[in-house]
Amino acid sequence: MAYDERLADRIREVINVRPGVVERKMFGGMGWMINGNMAVGVMRSDQLCVRIDPEETEAFLSEPHTSEFGRPGAKPMTGFLLVEPSELDDATFARWVDRGAERASSLPPK
Repeated sequence: MAYDERLADRIREVINVRPGVVERKMFGGMGWMINGNMAVGVMRSDQLCVRIDPEETEAFLSEPHTSEFGRPGAKPMTGFLLVEPSELDDATFARWVDRGAERASSLPPK
């Protein structure tokens, strides 16, 4: 399943204002890295993957249009969420991208 190029362009508009962002193909999709840590990505055709603090998972899952990240039937990946971007206005979308970028920036460089 290919990733959504329009969604990738939407992410670029928000994240590329930050210094040190590197775009990388990964897992059949596209990821944006800061200091070697993934911040956000498009891993499925129409969903935004956002890096978060694992301790904030429950709080973020209570927000609309979010779900756990992982394969069906497997344990979810901690520290990441999926967000339905088609349901978000531009400001809310940008906040999700910024959350991922802030989390990646807070981690030690790889």
